[in-house]
Amino acid sequence: MKRWIALLLFPLTAQATSCPDWPLDRARVELDTLGQQIAQWDDAYHNQGHSLVADDLYDQARERLQTWHRCFPTSGKTMPEPLTGSTGALAHPVVQTGLRKLNDAAVSEWVASRDDLWIQPKVDGVAVTLVYREGILQQAISRGDGRHGQDWTARARQLPAVPSRLPEARDLVLQGELYWRMEGHVQAHAGGAGARGKVAGMMARQTLNEQEAATIGLFVWDWPDGPAQMPERLKALHTLGFSDSLQYTQPLTDAQDARRWRQRWFSEPQPFASDGVVLRQGTRPPGQRWQAEAPHWAIAWKYPASQALAVVQAVDFNIGRSGRITPVLRLQPVDLDERRISRVALGSLQTWENLDIRPGDQVAIRLAGLTIPRLDQVIWRSPQRPSVAVPRATDYHALSCWRSSPQCQQQFQARLAWLSGKQGLALTGVGPGTWSRLPLDGLLDWLELDAEQLKSLPGIGPRRAGQLQQAFSQAHDRSLQQWLRALGAPPGFDNGELDDWRNLTERQRDDWLRQPGIGQKSAERLLAFFSHPEILRLGRQLQHAGVASFQAGGNRRKADPDQQIGHAGRTSRTDQGQFERGPHEETP
Repeated sequence: MKRWIALLLFPLTAQATSCPDWPLDRARVELDTLGQQIAQWDDAYHNQGHSLVADDLYDQARERLQTWHRCFPTSGKTMPEPLTGSTGALAHPVVQTGLRKLNDAAVSEWVASRDDLWIQPKVDGVAVTLVYREGILQQAISRGDGRHGQDWTARARQLPAVPSRLPEARDLVLQGELYWRMEGHVQAHAGGAGARGKVAGMMARQTLNEQEAATIGLFVWDWPDGPAQMPERLKALHTLGFSDSLQYTQPLTDAQDARRWRQRWFSEPQPFASDGVVLRQGTRPPGQRWQAEAPHWAIAWKYPASQALAVVQAVDFNIGRSGRITPVLRLQPVDLDERRISRVALGSLQTWENLDIRPGDQVAIRLAGLTIPRLDQVIWRSPQRPSVAVPRATDYHALSCWRSSPQCQQQFQARLAWLSGKQGLALTGVGPGTWSRLPLDGLLDWLELDAEQLKSLPGIGPRRAGQLQQAFSQAHDRSLQQWLRALGAPPGFDNGELDDWRNLTERQRDDWLRQPGIGQKSAERLLAFFSHPEILRLGRQLQHAGVASFQAGGNRRKADPDQQIGHAGRTSRTDQGQFERGPHEETP
């Protein structure tokens, strides 16, 4: 409902964060730096009306800082006060309470132990206390620290949603949420949409024009000294002009009922953003007994976070078959939409270089398409900038790493996985785990391994050795087309009539250009591939091993409608850099 409520008691569903392995001197620096960042966010939000970071991420960052303080109690640092400078001088006639945030299991237990329960959307806006005397609006007070707030009376009187005069001349104090009006907002798809920050910004202004004022709505979520029973309170609020309360406060029978309303308000269009639901008992103590802390008669059940704040533990660089370098952030595991996220790929080396993400940095992660974790932004940079071993991009390309070496291990293994996979030779039962067990120096050295040599290798018994030898023998019968695809030949090598191996290696640029669908760039790639010394060496090795399709005149291109159709579909992309990153490039 509001950022400041989230600060009073941190959610039980928050990400579990272990203590960092820091010496005390570094801990002091880290705590001080993150504390300053949070203080900057607080000042912008409470005093300037600008939200610099999503509320979910703010709550997680503040909780993480609190955890660090518990981890290093002798650091001498204190938690920054979120409401410094924003409290104001006006006292609330009835203090505004906070809310405990419970997870699914805790909500079920809470509901099972109580009766006379009601549920409301946890409207995402800014809280306000409205004071009426004889039906006239006397004061509008910002939430502040729950006890004192700022005077919002002048701006509240400009809002059509806040009645300046009630239809009855009575005294009352109301607590509610000023929210940004939205047409058909679906929280599950659009998230908070920055609605809270927009309202905070409006209320920080000195004046509002008529159009701006009309964009702010009011949801009254409590009447501390109203009728004792919820039905009577809701009916009276409706009569006084506060109709949202009646429409969006529903009775509950059990936890399953609460779950249905929560899902409904999450997935169906609403006129406001909301970050969860609030469960309340219909009866509660008189307002004068309320305190600025979480009460026992109401709790919050938040929606799944759309973003997670993750600490970067390491930066890995995956090198694929084509030489593409993909940076991967290794994260302290976080939960996002019921998924455990521990790694996120950045897409390209240039992306990592531009962002300069190092271990210790904190990043925002969200799910793309509900399944694939992606980096949203860097939220905070650690003051410590450890060095990262970065592979040189010039060392890896489509024609590098045909032999095993410490520098080439990743690309070499990726070539082997591609070679035996369904897009290559389709060798039964042979995958990355197999190749990692074999002592190979060259890409095709496995052709020379016999059963006795295989049985002598760690982790390979007689039965497995027989299976491997049978799978390897399948390679001798594969067509030239399959072999060239397995070796990573650029798209277009089989356009037109597919010559035998020798003729392919003797083609010049003009010969390739005469093939249908081959342009200048494709011709250059094909010429580079078929004239490369390692490719020629592999061809000789295949000839020596007796692979039929590499013998003189040995092209046995068999009619394979599926393969031919598939290749025809790829030739139109020949000039789009497919050689640099194949269509089946592995993902981290």
